[in-house]
Amino acid sequence: MSSSSHPPLSPSTALLLLIPPLMWAGNAVVGRVAAPWIPPVTFNFLRWTLVLLILLPMAGWVLRRGSPLWGHWRRFALLGLLSIASYNMLQYLALKTSTPINVTLVASSMPVWMLVVGRLFFGAPVRGRAVVGSLLSLSGVLVVLTQGDWHQLGRLRFVPGDGWMLLAAFVWACYSWLLTRRDEPAAIRDDWAAFLLAQTALGLCSAAALTAGEWWWLGSQGSAGTAIQWSWSLAAVLLFVALGPSVLAYRCWGSGVQRAGPTVASFFSNLTPLFAALMSAAFLGEPPQGFHGLAFALIALGIVVSSARARSRA
Repeated sequence: MSSSSHPPLSPSTALLLLIPPLMWAGNAVVGRVAAPWIPPVTFNFLRWTLVLLILLPMAGWVLRRGSPLWGHWRRFALLGLLSIASYNMLQYLALKTSTPINVTLVASSMPVWMLVVGRLFFGAPVRGRAVVGSLLSLSGVLVVLTQGDWHQLGRLRFVPGDGWMLLAAFVWACYSWLLTRRDEPAAIRDDWAAFLLAQTALGLCSAAALTAGEWWWLGSQGSAGTAIQWSWSLAAVLLFVALGPSVLAYRCWGSGVQRAGPTVASFFSNLTPLFAALMSAAFLGEPPQGFHGLAFALIALGIVVSSARARSRA
């Protein structure tokens, strides 16, 4: 479907598309807040366990015997491994040592990974505008990593969180390309709750194995007994990340893309670093620096350049 088949952006559609980046930025901020309270892999497992419980009343049919899910369980297990178990876990690992602003800006290297993964594994052509746009976005990421001082390139040292987030962006690119195959049954694909529940249920199997590995490691370090600091604050954070960045953001994003089209929606997704910067300043005392503004400008320009071809065709 071309962008021309979508009606002009209405206030209600704009609101739908504003909610997901706001929720994703909130996920980065509260993930940073919760980092001292709970191990990151466990945090991810508990988040998606809550999502499973929330979705069961809405789409529990997809897990029943005879559901079309079981004929395609390998596909959903792979999607769940990449998105539920891996991407989100890596983001929480990143937030142990990096800031929400850095994490969301480094995640904006996605256009580069989309090009690389598409070309290497899916045979997708690489167009000139996409390359220029990706290089601009990558320049924005380098601004973050060097803190705006290009002389630091020669002695660049990654904060561990930056490396984890780069890996997360690569994983999400693989997941996104797999979604383009649309191999799943239409009954599941056309029901947003069933589609998310199928990935969540099978992804939690991988997440559980990773969580067991994390607790084995904590036990070997003698810190398993104090790994989780239970409190009402932690419970509130878990409830928020299950309801907001997971269920609500997923639902609003799907509806917004259907109304406005993916090209327009992509611009809204890149508001996530801006929202993360504002929230970090308000709640964490981590105000954005000048280089963060430059990085955001480069990333936004990269998106504009890479999508110009699609807009001109429309």
